[in-house]
Amino acid sequence: MKDYKKYYIIPAAPEEVYVALTNPSTIQLWTGDPAEMSTEPGSEFSLFEGNIVGRNLEFEEGKMIVQEWYFGEQTDKSIVTIKLHPHKHGTSAELRHLNIPDEDYDDIVEGWNEAYFGALIEFYEDEF
Repeated sequence: MKDYKKYYIIPAAPEEVYVALTNPSTIQLWTGDPAEMSTEPGSEFSLFEGNIVGRNLEFEEGKMIVQEWYFGEQTDKSIVTIKLHPHKHGTSAELRHLNIPDEDYDDIVEGWNEAYFGALIEFYEDEF
C-alpha cells in the first residue's frame, strides 16, 4: 500500500471548486461523463463511467471532502481527503490519498494529475 499527497492550484474560488467536485451536473461539465454524487455522508458515488467508485464520508462546504475509494477486495480502506484553501490564484487543493494498492499506484497518480485535477484546472482556465 502506498500514500499520495499533492497540492494543485485551481484558478477558481474554493466555493466554486467545491461545487465542481460535489455537484453531479458540474462534475459532468469538466469530466465529460455522467456522475453519481451527493453531499450526504454515507452515500455512494461513481465517477468516470464507474472507474472511480466509493462512499462519501464527510463534507465541509467549500472546504473539505473525505471519501473512501473502493479497490476490489481490499481490506484497508483507501481514504481520499481533499482540502480547499484560498490562494492568490484561486484555490490550493490539498490532496491526500491513503492506502492505494501498489499495483494501482501509478495509474491512480496519473489519474489525479491528468483526468481529475488536470481536467478541472483546464476547465477553469478555459472559463477565463
